[in-house]
Amino acid sequence: MNEPDAPRPPLPPFDAETAARKVRLAEDAWNTRDPGRVSLAYTRDSQWRNRSEFLCGRAEIVAFLIRKWNRELDYRLIKELWTCREDRIAVRFAYEWRDDAGQWYRSYGNENWEFDERGLMRRRIASINDLPIEAAARKFHWPQGPRPLDHPGLSDLGL
Repeated sequence: MNEPDAPRPPLPPFDAETAARKVRLAEDAWNTRDPGRVSLAYTRDSQWRNRSEFLCGRAEIVAFLIRKWNRELDYRLIKELWTCREDRIAVRFAYEWRDDAGQWYRSYGNENWEFDERGLMRRRIASINDLPIEAAARKFHWPQGPRPLDHPGLSDLGL
């Protein structure tokens, strides 16, 4: 596992290629559903707005992710680069999950990210909407963990 505060390449300033790589690394980490691992991509005092929650720092991020993945079962996420400039990246994403009653959802959203010089995210602003779906409408079927390289992305899936 990476050391806390170790540089997390690619580093800003971002171009389309390095930003796309950063987005895929974030997607892969989130698909592990390992709150400790995910938290290391953020500064110690990272500020988040996630829906209506406001978080500050890795400890709050870890606690949030534990709650999230205890509630959002069978979570699968795809992120896609929207745009980038200097130390900022904007992404769109969708993820599928089910609740403990078996209802499936596809959650859609956008995130704005700001990074420090070490490539750690210091700010994450996320807007997310949940759509109940039938199990037959699911599009994300890979085994738990990172999305396989040959699995279609959001645009390829028409999302």
